[in-house]
Order: sequence, then C-alpha cells, then structure tokens
Amino acid sequence: MPLHTSRAMLATALAVAAVSPAALTTLAVPAAAAANAADNSTTVVSRGVEIPEFYNPPATLPESDGDLVRTEPLPLGIGLTIPGIGSLPGTATRVMYKTTDNNGAPAAVTGAYIEPFAAWGGTGDRPLVVVAPGTMGQGDQCSASLGLERPIFFNGRTVSVGYEDIGIYRLLARGVAVMVTDYVGLGATDRLHTYVDRVDGGHAVLDAARAARQIPDTSVTSASRVALYGYSQGGGATGSAAELHPTYAPDVNLVGAYVGAPPADLRATARGIDGSALVAALGWTINGLAQSNPELRPILDENLNQTGKAALEDLSTACVADGIVRYPFRRSSSWTVSGESLDDVIEREPTVEAIIAEQKIGTIAPRIPVRLATGTEDDIVPHEQARQLAVDWCGQGAQVTYKAVVLPNLGDGLITNHITPLLVDQTAAVSWITDRFKGVAGSSNCATLPSQP
Repeated sequence: MPLHTSRAMLATALAVAAVSPAALTTLAVPAAAAANAADNSTTVVSRGVEIPEFYNPPATLPESDGDLVRTEPLPLGIGLTIPGIGSLPGTATRVMYKTTDNNGAPAAVTGAYIEPFAAWGGTGDRPLVVVAPGTMGQGDQCSASLGLERPIFFNGRTVSVGYEDIGIYRLLARGVAVMVTDYVGLGATDRLHTYVDRVDGGHAVLDAARAARQIPDTSVTSASRVALYGYSQGGGATGSAAELHPTYAPDVNLVGAYVGAPPADLRATARGIDGSALVAALGWTINGLAQSNPELRPILDENLNQTGKAALEDLSTACVADGIVRYPFRRSSSWTVSGESLDDVIEREPTVEAIIAEQKIGTIAPRIPVRLATGTEDDIVPHEQARQLAVDWCGQGAQVTYKAVVLPNLGDGLITNHITPLLVDQTAAVSWITDRFKGVAGSSNCATLPSQP
C-alpha cells in the first residue's frame, strides 16, 4: 500500500464516525475479559492498555434497569479542546449502570454524564440528551467514556479517538445535560461488545437516561425532557430505542430522537462495507452476534478459514482506527473457506439469516418525533436502506422528519461519504432537539417523502 494512502486512511481514522454491518460467527472473546467476569480487583489489559478497575462489573447487579452500580468523577482529558471553540464546558462523572441484554439477562454498562456549566434557558428542569456514539471498535480501551478522559491515545498497538466531542460541546453550550453510553460490553470488561445489536443498543440508550437522573448532585430529574442523539452505529441504537421506548422504558420522558445514518438493515449494510475502508465492522458484527447467539459458532467454524478466524480474534480488541489501518478494502470472501462473501454465506444458512432478520429496525413505529438523516451518497451505511427506514416508519404512522443530505460523491468506500453528512447536518440536528425541549411541536414530512431522494 502506498505510504500516502496509509497516511490518508490514518487521518480519516482519527476523524471518523461510525457504521454497522451484518453477518454471522466465530467468537473471539479476549481471555482477560472472560476471566474477569466477577472479579473487580483484576487488571484487564487490552492491546497494552490497562483498563481502570472501575470498568470491572461486580458479580451481582441491581435488580432494576437503569439503576446505578457505581460512579466516580471523570477528569475530562488534558488537551480536550475543539479548535476555535475550547474545552468541553461541563463537569463529568463516570458511570456504571444495569441494563437487560437481548437474551433477557442482566448486564453492566458504563458511560459518562456531563453536567453543563451553562444554564438551561428554556422552561422546566434541565433537559438531557443521551448520546449513542458512532463506531468505536470492540476493545474496551475504545469506549467513549475513556475517550472523554484521553481524547487521542496511541501506544504503538492501538489508536483510540474520542470523536463525539463536537456534538457533545454543542449540546452542553445550550445548557443541555449529556449522558454518553458505552453500550453493552464496550468498556465493561466482562463480555465482548455486541456491536450494532438492536436490543442491546436500544436498552443501553434508554437505561442511560434512567441512570442519569440517579446521579447525585446533578440537575437532571425524573421530570427532565429527554432526547436521543446518534449517528451510524449510534443512529441504529437511537432508532431502536425510539421503537422500544413505549414497552421497555415508558417512565423516560422522551420527546424526540435524532437517528443519523442508521444501519437499519444489517445485510444491506454488510454489502455496503464489504471491500470498503471499514470492512473491520463486519468482524465486529460477527463477533457480537456470536457472543449473543452461540448457535452461530459451529456455522462460523465451518465457514471461516484461518485468515478469517485470525481477523476476528484481532478485531475483538481493536478500535475503529486500528481496523481502518489494518483491514482496508478487504473482501469478506478472503475470510471464508469457500471464497464466498459473507452475504452469500448468510443466504444459504437459514439460522444465520433468521438471526440477522431479528436485527432489523423499522418494524415498530416510534411514538415520538424522529429526525432521520442520511447522506444520498453514503455507501458505507447505504442511503437506500436508511431511506427505507423512513418509509417503513411513515407507513406505520410515525412522525418523521426525513432529511436527505445531498452532497457530491467524495470517494467510493473511503468513509468520506459517510462522515461528511454528519458534519453537515449536525447543527440542524442539535437545533431540532432543542426545539423539542422548548415545547415546539414536532412535524412530519412523510407526505413528501416519495419525491425526496
């Protein structure tokens, strides 16, 4: 690979947001994580990074979803500044809380709460936004809460980047409290991160809102209005949370959700990222699905070759920048015994196909206003399947503001078509959220959707 290409991809990796995919198999659970499940004194090391003991879940978790397990002050990283803006204007708390995973079992989730310095200028108690991060990777060192503490980390074996800070800054500057979730298994050291899992992601987001109102000495209350913000992997999580809210967390005073570039259809997304700069996301998806669905493991063992199995093991501790640099433009066909793509394998394996189908977002109509944004040239989390989510929700009577971000093609498979719409739409998305907090009624443009790209 030419040196200038490697440098360009590393630069992209250090600025990137996230994605998703689809697939099936072999689980590469780091041995340290498996051994540590109930030992809070064990030091877990991931790619040379010592994970603070805070992230080791206890053997017993609280009974109720969203209940706090523990908190501690979180120092916002030295040098955590945004050029031309400054440092994040707030005080942070590291958090561990309880959720329920997609198998109905209790799980510990970590994250971070940030209390703004700015006053809330609207009516009512200070509102809260739960930020569902984009793709961070699968190693515990990649978690968004650790990214707030050390915004850019490099030790020769891993690169982690806390890239959600611009959106967080914009919310804090408006006097909005922010709760960032690390998701199930990212940060918390007892299990592998179930990347883009519909139920795990939605539950982690909703329980983050419950946890935030329990943190001592903050201004968020049970009466605070709550909104969700997520792009790519985060857009899938907020979309799922919007669907699950009425049945799973009706006590959360949810008033809106920003659903950016959602990977609503994992098979379509898998086809989009296969052979792209972010093919690593296929490995994270496979690992996560096999964590939750052990019946996939023999199928994966049968279909993956040694190259594929080694890639999954390596990716199980990798951050997004690691994956971009180490596995750019790979084809999943190089990971299979038959030389088929993973999508072809899914097609002929009914067990895998059924598990992937269960991940689809769009079968339940949200009962809150939703802003769904997608870049028309996005080829990583394909535009067509994101637009179809808007069609599906509108068809079920949901209140959807659909935003097609129309931009020129900025390079096939390079992630630029995926990231740029986030940056273009972010100011409007934050304004849309704050309008919901101010009591402005949500609107819908479902009637004009057939004429929109």
